[in-house]
Amino acid sequence: MDTFAYSQQGICILHSPFCDSVPDLPVNKLGVRSPTRVFGGSSQLRASGILPMGLKFSRCTSGRAGQSHSIKTWDGINSQCTKVYGRHAQEGLLEEEVPHILETRGPFKLFPGQAFPLGVAEVGNGLNFAVFSQNATAVTLCLSLPASGKSGKRGGGTIELALDSHKNKTGDIWHICVEGLPRSDVLYGYRVDGPQSWHDGHRFDSNTVLVDPYAKLVDGRRVFADSSQKLAKFMGTYDFDSLPFDWGHDYKLPNIAEKDLVIYEMSVRAFTADESSGLDVNKRGSYIGVIEKIPHLLELGVNAVELLPVFEFDEFEFQRRRNPRDHMINTWGYSTINFFSPMIRYASSGGGPINAAREFKEMVKALHMNGIEVILDVVYNHTNEADDKYPYTTSFRGIDNKVYYMLDLNNGGKLLNFSGCGNTFNCNHPVVLELILDSLRHWVTEYHVDGFRFDLASILCRGTDGSPLSAPPLIRAIAKDAALSRCKIISEPWDCGGLYLVGGFPNWDRWAEWNGKYRDDIRRFIKGDAGMKGTFATRIAGSADLYRVNKRKPYHSINFIIAHDGFTLYDLVSYNFKHNEANGEGGNDGSNDNYSWNCGAEGETDDANINALRSRQMKNFHLALMISQGTPMMVMGDEYGHSRYGNNNSYGHDGAINNFQWKQLEERKKSHFGFFSKAIKFRKMHAVFCQEDFLKKGDVTWHEDNWDNPDSKFLAFTLHGENEDIYLAFNAHDYSVKVWIPPPPQNRRWYRVVDTNLASPNDFVFEGVRGVESTYSVASFSSILLEAKPAS
Repeated sequence: MDTFAYSQQGICILHSPFCDSVPDLPVNKLGVRSPTRVFGGSSQLRASGILPMGLKFSRCTSGRAGQSHSIKTWDGINSQCTKVYGRHAQEGLLEEEVPHILETRGPFKLFPGQAFPLGVAEVGNGLNFAVFSQNATAVTLCLSLPASGKSGKRGGGTIELALDSHKNKTGDIWHICVEGLPRSDVLYGYRVDGPQSWHDGHRFDSNTVLVDPYAKLVDGRRVFADSSQKLAKFMGTYDFDSLPFDWGHDYKLPNIAEKDLVIYEMSVRAFTADESSGLDVNKRGSYIGVIEKIPHLLELGVNAVELLPVFEFDEFEFQRRRNPRDHMINTWGYSTINFFSPMIRYASSGGGPINAAREFKEMVKALHMNGIEVILDVVYNHTNEADDKYPYTTSFRGIDNKVYYMLDLNNGGKLLNFSGCGNTFNCNHPVVLELILDSLRHWVTEYHVDGFRFDLASILCRGTDGSPLSAPPLIRAIAKDAALSRCKIISEPWDCGGLYLVGGFPNWDRWAEWNGKYRDDIRRFIKGDAGMKGTFATRIAGSADLYRVNKRKPYHSINFIIAHDGFTLYDLVSYNFKHNEANGEGGNDGSNDNYSWNCGAEGETDDANINALRSRQMKNFHLALMISQGTPMMVMGDEYGHSRYGNNNSYGHDGAINNFQWKQLEERKKSHFGFFSKAIKFRKMHAVFCQEDFLKKGDVTWHEDNWDNPDSKFLAFTLHGENEDIYLAFNAHDYSVKVWIPPPPQNRRWYRVVDTNLASPNDFVFEGVRGVESTYSVASFSSILLEAKPAS
């Protein structure tokens, strides 16, 4: 390629090497002046059709031609310019002028392009492609065009445009502008070549077409777990044809205060994938499916959903080679291919990337219109590209492994692995940091999400060599970013390298944390471990020992007893041991520290007494969660008692073990579900459980003088608020305790709201039951809640 001008309008103009008036350009053996390559060849053109302008087109043989692509809408891309190297890149742009632009023959005109924004963007009348690679020596843009007049059908030809490092590179960003391309339905990727020195951290392979890290949409397999497309190639795509998404004139963000959140952790697919959902088969497991089940969320009472990963991932990643896990399907999604694109197989009817983006927005809009916020579980600590023994190169690894991943350059350039998944994303490298920020901004501005939960977030606190940082640049940048200022930001403050930061996560007074100590301590007290009473009191009072630092608040503790990984609530009270044999790893996977108790029998039993005790224990756990200071989070399915049959690491099962069972919900609607729903709604109605600040003298009365006795497993206390007093008692002894009830405030009397020892519906009477005397017998492994109401 030969650059002759940079236009006054800022569009880089490339002199067409196909113009007959330029006789000095090199001519290949077919007589075509061309800097391009075709898929699968170098400078050799296969004679299956040469356009007048010299671009080689070949029929698509990848298997994509037979797919049905229904492309309808997308809102465009976020044009937020990447800041890294920005000034250097912009200062390096050519600014020569010529009197006129030479005409180009054929459907396309090629220009040098510009460095920003990264990804694909409309620039003048063309589309600009820009990708970062600091260590590449050659970059080729690969395009796959739709068949003429057939949206979604491949067969329009494939093109490769080799970028000239002198003309199509600014700083470390490679770029090209193409005029005449379709404004949607084009698949694209990059071939990248560079140093082959493995010990220096390079993994270049120009034979692989790579996904653009800044691709806003990704196309590939369109139906979840479609084995006929198991080896489908993932490529970036775009759409500049569609109108902006209509959020509606009466649409508004919920903007729920953090202290008032009740979070429901769920999987988009597993929520409605089961036949019992009653949805049309084409809607099951989709974003649209979530919309149809919003009435359930409202009846339960939650006001925020935390979605397991919805970034594009490959559910067949365990089936690329023979291994003990090659029977499994990745349903959790903690294996990201691209950080901008919504998971396309969560679109209804296999609708593809454009529909996936639109339906995701429709889901967010519907949830928001019902007062429910959307928090995304995001995985920036590692990617799908695995380790060096069994690599799966789809994007970052082949574009610039040395930049995107942490490496041990003193050990042959080996990938560092603090994630337990084979690689660790180099989050605090300036380029990677900006990629993550751009991704987060995109989800906030384009999709209107309300917050993020960061998986294995301690990795985000490591430097480029893996060492812990006291003030990690990425963590600070997220906390200070203007576009993210309204967002809830939640860390999982540990990683697989032993960096455990619960209570000590760098936070800039904004970051909340999954409180793993809350989980463990509540489990241990409720099941009756000795010496846990004081710790139990500390946890339900807001974990001030962990979070009363600087300007942190109780709601920075995300309180949970159950999450997606680990036992379900039912299994927590039904199994002493994990039962992960179905995972194929000999039971070696999953946590061994579950602090569970089977209540007398391992697994399913017909013993009525054991089943009654299990029911009480589940209610005890849920009540403790909902009356604790801090932000409660429960997991999908616990509201009806979902079981995974003792499997505490069910990430690879696409079936009933993970899928919400709607028939079971209906069977337990008036009993178990009724208790759970009432507890959530009772919390939301009483500010005494949702304090803005840590409890102080006068906010709580502990009815306790036996703190130092490790054998004491009974705790009672009264919470005091404005015009409300609530008494609670938890008995983790295996015998009943007769307790003295303190006098109620003047002109009030105690009403029994909760007694988990009673059968439904008497276990939770929302309006309360009169007749509470000065003493109350609290049954073994049970809890009570009394509310002071005006005497009538």
